[in-house]
Amino acid sequence: MTADLSTTAGSLVNTTAGSLIAQAPDAAAPGLGNAAGNLAAADVPSLVQSIDWLAIAPPTLTALAALVVLVADLFLPAHRKQLLGYGALTALAAALALLIPLRAGDRSTFCVTTGAQACSYTADHFTVVIQALVLGGAFLTVLLSLDDTRKLPAGEFWFLLLASAAGAALLPASRDLATLVVALEVASLPAFALVGIKRGDRRSSEAALKFFLSSVVATAVMLLGVSFVYASTGTLHLTEIAARLDDVPPVLDTLVKTGVALTLVGFAFKTAAAPFHFWVPDTYVGAPLPIAAYLSVVGKAVGFSGLILVTVIAFPSYADVWGPALAVLAALTMTVGNVAAVRQRADRARSAVRLLAWSSVAQAGYLLVPIAAAAYSSDEQIGSTVAYALMYAVVNLGAFAVAALVARTHPGNRLSDYRGLYATRPLAALALGFFLLCLAGLPPGIIGLFAKVTVFSAAVDAGLGWLAVVMAVNVVIALYYYLQWTASLFRAPDGAPETAEAATGTPASTPQRRFRAPAPLTTAIVLTAAAGILLSGVPQAVLRFASVSLF
Repeated sequence: MTADLSTTAGSLVNTTAGSLIAQAPDAAAPGLGNAAGNLAAADVPSLVQSIDWLAIAPPTLTALAALVVLVADLFLPAHRKQLLGYGALTALAAALALLIPLRAGDRSTFCVTTGAQACSYTADHFTVVIQALVLGGAFLTVLLSLDDTRKLPAGEFWFLLLASAAGAALLPASRDLATLVVALEVASLPAFALVGIKRGDRRSSEAALKFFLSSVVATAVMLLGVSFVYASTGTLHLTEIAARLDDVPPVLDTLVKTGVALTLVGFAFKTAAAPFHFWVPDTYVGAPLPIAAYLSVVGKAVGFSGLILVTVIAFPSYADVWGPALAVLAALTMTVGNVAAVRQRADRARSAVRLLAWSSVAQAGYLLVPIAAAAYSSDEQIGSTVAYALMYAVVNLGAFAVAALVARTHPGNRLSDYRGLYATRPLAALALGFFLLCLAGLPPGIIGLFAKVTVFSAAVDAGLGWLAVVMAVNVVIALYYYLQWTASLFRAPDGAPETAEAATGTPASTPQRRFRAPAPLTTAIVLTAAAGILLSGVPQAVLRFASVSLF
């Protein structure tokens, strides 16, 4: 009897509510109709999301500029193709300017409208700083490339560079695994083509193929790890993953740990961490020099941004898995990079670029230290990685800029070609010496010294004393080849300048004359040198990131 009464009452309530809603549009009950409509709307998940166009403006503008360049290339005659480069330069400058309104770091968009607050795109302080690094690095790469694209397909070159920069700018703002993977591949796929864009160059084609195949394998492994994490948590948002990993059933613990480890593999490849570094030397040597510079800075920023996001935001519960792994990777990476750099012969063709490649591997080891330390203390340790990355980006791009200048008279780009550079180009020699001392962490490169001390302190504060000792030993090893290269700049030159024919193995003719450096290349050297000097004078402009939380 009681069950029958309950059923009858329930039916009466449902019928009454349905009637009220049906009659609500009538003038007799407008208030009741609105209330019933609001009640019904509250129970239905909203799929309409507002878009914060200002938050997504920097990568969006860069992507639109890539499309405009690609279309404009169809209509511009060959002698006007250089305008595409200046258009790319303007677009990147505008994208950098759009970061200024975002400096508060309090914008998010593409958020879920039901359940816990989770957004796919967040323009916080971490995003703004990394986007400034990425877009600034792409801007300097364009300056390095403006005079070189006459021998390359200009439209394709600028389109690929801008497309890669757009993906790289999107990645630090990504807050779900799907967006993160898409951004990573958008940044990487154009880079494969850029490495092999020199037509008829066997070395360039081989470098692109090696880069592509190894990257595809790493991406496949990473996607397998992402699928394991999704299967265990049922979500792709990084913050939601972190919340659900706290109470994963014991039966899924092994699956989650495997997923975390495999996800790290993909980002370890992008950061050139040993033993996933084998593609770096050949890729840098085979690629056009500006693209090698781009990969050494922007490519590395992409990898480290993704690594920070998945470890510190998504996987804090499994710090006992990724913390020790990254600490070992950091020690191995810096050691392999420095030992290989010391072994470079001065008379080997392209030994200068190869040394910069191995140096970038060693620097990746230093950049990994604070991320590993974050597993043992707090996420504020990653600010040391960001501060070090900003210093490294400025001085490494400057070193590549001077290498591009020297390569115009010495296509072989051997370390021996830099002997006596001060006698022929004193300002370029002084700039390169300053950049190398910054990388070594010696005065007057104060910013390099302070950045290394910050990274060293992060390891010590986290209780990773053994890693701090390994880093100290590696810093001493690196002093050898940085100082050796710096000293050669001021020695007496060996004979007449090398000719282009001698560098390529054909009979020599007449020595090349001293040439006037292209204005864009000179501008790139001046900008990086000025930024390095400014940061050395005011190091707190960068080092303040090491002491604050960026998320």
